[in-house]
Amino acid sequence: MKTAEFVSPKHPDKICDHIADSILDAYLKDDPNSRVAVEVMGGHGLITINGEVTSSSAVDIPEIVLGIVGKDYKVLSNIVLQSVEIACGVDIGGAGDQGIMKGYATNETDSLMPLEYELARNLCMKVFEKHPNDGKTQVTIDDNDNVETVVVSFQNSKNEELLEFVKKIISAKEYLINPAGEWMQGGFDSDTGLSGRKLIVDNYGPEIPIGGGSFSGKDYTKVDRSGAYMARRIAVDYLRKYNAKHVYTKLAYAIGKAEPVMAIVVIDGKEMEITGYDLSPRGIYIGLELASTIYKDTSDWGHFGRGFSWDK
Repeated sequence: MKTAEFVSPKHPDKICDHIADSILDAYLKDDPNSRVAVEVMGGHGLITINGEVTSSSAVDIPEIVLGIVGKDYKVLSNIVLQSVEIACGVDIGGAGDQGIMKGYATNETDSLMPLEYELARNLCMKVFEKHPNDGKTQVTIDDNDNVETVVVSFQNSKNEELLEFVKKIISAKEYLINPAGEWMQGGFDSDTGLSGRKLIVDNYGPEIPIGGGSFSGKDYTKVDRSGAYMARRIAVDYLRKYNAKHVYTKLAYAIGKAEPVMAIVVIDGKEMEITGYDLSPRGIYIGLELASTIYKDTSDWGHFGRGFSWDK
């Protein structure tokens, strides 16, 4: 059996991701070479921004934040320049840090994403259209892809009405609708959020291994993000090339070095080296057309299987 969850854009962690990527977009707008690594924590009337930025752009961070969460918040911003020692390696085209990036593609769905993940995401998106609030979905399937259990918890929803709506979207043996009871207090009023905390939702669900690095708030020189995007692109390419069922890709980088120390693809269990791609940070930036990417668009509904350049 397999289970995947998804969260709405009004979930506290996802609001923080959206803030982090909105700040990134603002810096990149006037200075495409901006080095940005910001973390966001929010909740209970307070938003804290901390990180490193080297950029010629002048960005009003409190204005961006308050434009997203409303005026009734205190914003604390602590931004310093990128470490000179890290910059030395990045300036010559090297990766901004060491790390491992994983990619995946499967023929289970049209989006080339795991079925349980896609079911949970699709359900969350449709419920959010009706109830644009804080909320979560979760879907469990058996080994024949039958849906066993569906869990839906959404702020400001009525159980009977929500159950009727969910049944029209997905058929299951069991439905758990607001299992702890109907709830009105959500978002930052009830919980603290942190950027980069919903990594499994951002990737492929819990059945597929990930490298562990978060995405939001980081520019392309941070291979946690750009390398993971490239790993997905390679997985999609090899899936189509070999008409495969499952493709896993594995990349690893050393800080300050342009080329990965590992570049492996596993096609239906058979491992081979990845060839034919420029896997340097700059090569990924050009190859995936990241200059035209609006990063805040990636922060809400998962980073893969949505038609971005690394999915095509």
